[in-house]
Amino acid sequence: QVQLVESGGGLVQAGGSLSLSCVASGSIFSVDAMGWYRQALGKQRELVAVTTSAGTTSYADSVKGRFTISRDNAKNTVYLQMNSLKPEDTAVYYCNADVYWFNSRRLNYWGQGTQVTVSS
Repeated sequence: QVQLVESGGGLVQAGGSLSLSCVASGSIFSVDAMGWYRQALGKQRELVAVTTSAGTTSYADSVKGRFTISRDNAKNTVYLQMNSLKPEDTAVYYCNADVYWFNSRRLNYWGQGTQVTVSS
């Protein structure tokens, strides 16, 4: 019923930038919190940034000042602008969203992920 599709991943040199997008589609009435998580090989998935429907944001300490999360509620889309990338940012980045169906049911969804690789 609901799909989250990420895009924008790729290979970039340290110090470079990438912009990720995630679009929620399907039987959606509204989208509440949306966030970005990442998981590096051999590590647990961790929160990168999250934004509420009202636009408030929170960031992991490791990305503060470098990453910016934003959203377009009309498009059910969340973005992650990543600047000053470091090799330790290399991971699969996953979109996550709390979605309200038209029947008022609230469910949480994950995207399939997009690979971000930062070379030294």
